[in-house]
Amino acid sequence: MGRIQTCVSYFAIHIIIVACICVIPLTQSQASFSQKSGNSDFGEEICKNTPFYDLCSSILHANPQSQNSDPKGVALLMVNSILANASDTLSFIEGLIKQTSDRDLEQALAFCAESYIPIVKYTLPQAAQAISQARFGFAGYCISDALKQVISCDNKFSRAIQTPLGGRNDFVQKLVSVASAIIKLLLKS
Repeated sequence: MGRIQTCVSYFAIHIIIVACICVIPLTQSQASFSQKSGNSDFGEEICKNTPFYDLCSSILHANPQSQNSDPKGVALLMVNSILANASDTLSFIEGLIKQTSDRDLEQALAFCAESYIPIVKYTLPQAAQAISQARFGFAGYCISDALKQVISCDNKFSRAIQTPLGGRNDFVQKLVSVASAIIKLLLKS
C-alpha cells in the first residue's frame, strides 16, 4: 500500500507542477494584456505599429469608446471609420455624377460608384463581422479587397481627366493601411 500511495503522491505532485508551469504564465500574460487594454495608452501603442500613427491616434481620440478597447476593438473602430468615409465618398460621387455634363468624367465617376457600392454594402460590413468573430484572416482579405477597389477607381481617371476624388480616395487608402496593420497585429497574437 505504501508504494501505491508514494506513486499517487508523485503523480499528484507531477500534475501540480505541470499545471503551474502551464497555467501561471498564461494567467500572467492575460493579466498583463487586460491591464494594457484598460489603459488609454494601449490604443496609442497599437497606433505606433501602423503606417499612419497620427491618423490612427486622431481616430482613437475622436471616439470615447476607444479608451476601453482591445486590439480587436481598435480594428473594428478603424473598419467603421473606413466604412463611414467610403459611404461619404460614395454619396459625393453620386452627387458629382448628377452635376457633370462631361461624358468622360461621368463614365469615370460611374465606374468609381460601382467600385464603392460593394465596399460600402458588403466588403466592409463583412470585415467588421469577421473581426467581431475573430476571423482576422478573412477581415484582412476584405480590407485588401476594398483597397483594390479604391485604387481601381483612382486608376480610372486618365491624365486628361483630373480626378475630383484624389483626396478622398487617398484618405480611404490611408485608413485601410492603418486597419490592415492592426489586423496583422491581431493575426500575430
